[in-house]
Amino acid sequence: MTSPVPVLLSSSSVFPERTAAAFQLAAALGYDGLEVMVWTDAVSQDAGALRGLSEHYGVPVLSVHAPCLLVTQRVWSPDPWERLRRSAELAATLGAPTVVVHPPFTWQRDYARNFADGLDKIAREYPDLRFPVENMYPVRMAGRQFVPYVPGWDPTDTGYASYTLDLSHCAASHSDAIKMADRMGAGLVHVHLGDGTGEGRDEHLVPGRGSQPCAELLSSLAGRGFTGSVAVEVSTRGAKSRAVREADLRAALEFAREHLSTPSPVDA
Repeated sequence: MTSPVPVLLSSSSVFPERTAAAFQLAAALGYDGLEVMVWTDAVSQDAGALRGLSEHYGVPVLSVHAPCLLVTQRVWSPDPWERLRRSAELAATLGAPTVVVHPPFTWQRDYARNFADGLDKIAREYPDLRFPVENMYPVRMAGRQFVPYVPGWDPTDTGYASYTLDLSHCAASHSDAIKMADRMGAGLVHVHLGDGTGEGRDEHLVPGRGSQPCAELLSSLAGRGFTGSVAVEVSTRGAKSRAVREADLRAALEFAREHLSTPSPVDA
């Protein structure tokens, strides 16, 4: 059985290499497409450059990750709404159906106050796009824990039209990924595939190298009526060479394809 679910390579998975390298590796390894993490690399912000790379390597951009990270708060604009609009415009231009969004940070008071309504408004402006809100995690420092997101790190507590399930974030928040997928229900339209040990930090390990139910989650997607995509989002910054990075990304792709094509018993 072959899975119809496309497996994407997140451009963040090749860091510290840049966006162009993600296209090259995705093509070499046989990924179905790319998720572009919009960050300080100018190429990641440029629709023309991205289209050129996509055409050159034959790798479509099928997801755009809006610049929601701490290090991308000045990309395009200090206004988070402008960054989200620019992300939507980029996705629409490239034909990518998905724009991944994080919940607001606690200090983004105005953005947080109108986040749900504003997200719905942008979704109406771009009816061909989905804006799945990603589950995050509490931050633990010096034996203390705090939540840097409003109203919290778990978007299912608020309720949105669509969600991104990140398994590494489930590990960091000590959450049950299967139960979270159940809570997301039909709103689950995108998966960030990475593993974690549950030690309370965001690890983004190659799937199968941590303690998360990555295989179980992937094999359950067919029975959930999942029509979205799975993006491999793993950390390879510690790779000693390009060959090691490539091997890790190949292993992640093979893991995804194997378990997406193997339905769980409840779906068989």
